[in-house]
Amino acid sequence: MCSRSSKGQGLLYRRAILLIAVPIILWSFPAPAQKLPFLSSLPPLPHNLQIHGFASQSWLMSSDKNNFFGKSSSDGGSFDFREFGLNASMRPVSRLQFSAQMISRTAGKGSPGNIRLDYGFMDYTYFSGEASQLGIRLGRMKTPLGFYNDTRDVPFTRPSILLPQSIYFDRTRKLAIAADGMHLYGEYRSDFGDLSFQGGVVRPLVRGDEAEAAVFGRQLPGHLSPEISYTGRVNYDLDGGRIRFAVSASHLNMGYVPGMVDPVHAGTIRFTPVIFSAQYNAERWSLTTEYALRHLEYNNFVAFKDMNIWGESYYFQGAYRFTPDWEGFVRYDVYLADRSDPHGTKWVAEQPAQRAGQGFSRFAKDITVGIRWNVTPEFMLRAEYHNVNGTGWLSTLDNPNRGDLSQRWDLFTILGSYRF
Repeated sequence: MCSRSSKGQGLLYRRAILLIAVPIILWSFPAPAQKLPFLSSLPPLPHNLQIHGFASQSWLMSSDKNNFFGKSSSDGGSFDFREFGLNASMRPVSRLQFSAQMISRTAGKGSPGNIRLDYGFMDYTYFSGEASQLGIRLGRMKTPLGFYNDTRDVPFTRPSILLPQSIYFDRTRKLAIAADGMHLYGEYRSDFGDLSFQGGVVRPLVRGDEAEAAVFGRQLPGHLSPEISYTGRVNYDLDGGRIRFAVSASHLNMGYVPGMVDPVHAGTIRFTPVIFSAQYNAERWSLTTEYALRHLEYNNFVAFKDMNIWGESYYFQGAYRFTPDWEGFVRYDVYLADRSDPHGTKWVAEQPAQRAGQGFSRFAKDITVGIRWNVTPEFMLRAEYHNVNGTGWLSTLDNPNRGDLSQRWDLFTILGSYRF
């Protein structure tokens, strides 16, 4: 539990951020001086500084006692899913750009709404020609996994309110979305299509309850520590993006540092997802599919045996644009924690007393339908319904008692989002 002092420090930190952010936002708007006379005496921002932001509020309701993004979603619905972001970029010279984004996200116990640095990096273009370019980025950068991981923070750039949870887990979002390090990137354009790549050496962001719950299924006295890891993605686009392919992979390395009185001794975790992505875009409709293999290793832990597991995920999604402002989609999404044990029967048999009736926590099969309405270019409304078999991607932080969970459950959510 947080002390009164730490809560006070957090409040002061939020107020300091607002005091800095609000004037910058106001300066960025092209309002005439006579409408905002107090701004005329302030120095103008550099002409090449761009500032944007977004705010979204959602309502969720889940069936039975299966909580999603908080413990009240199954108790008549919850408004505890909201996102706020403010980003800025500046190019002091043609080859150099600085970019950063602060974000606040409320989504269950793993994301309590604290303000944090989502990304912040320096981008230097080493070479740029008519058909190719090559550059380097340093700092905290989005992890290039699949089609959507590096754009999933902004509601307008997601294909749905909730991304396919089999690949883009919200219960491990902080761990997967960004890392600190160095990326190389490049692009080559030709009549046969556009080829691009991004990849590098990073240290993952592993601190926090969300990461521990994802790795161990519960919180422990010790903490995870980052180790040197690797990530990369190659994209191929044909005919201006009508056909898209991508292959992405990460080799995520973590260690565990035990606490003072800890049943779990020091050990290492290796997580290696490989994702194959494909998309076809026509004038009114799009078809998207992604398939992932996930290799998970636990080594040198004394409290439990070493594990070597291959997980599997995939989804198929179709979207149709009725008008420029209205779009609908349907998706089938499958998650298997262990592809050799798709129904969790072997996992339950290992500890039948503790895991009785919980085999469905090792998989999830989700049928989703949804609709999007672009009310204006700046304001969007969305709604979607999920019919789920299995609880494989529900967070243990929001569902500490697995015995309360139901295998078949429903989730309904609506979202309103504004950007500037």
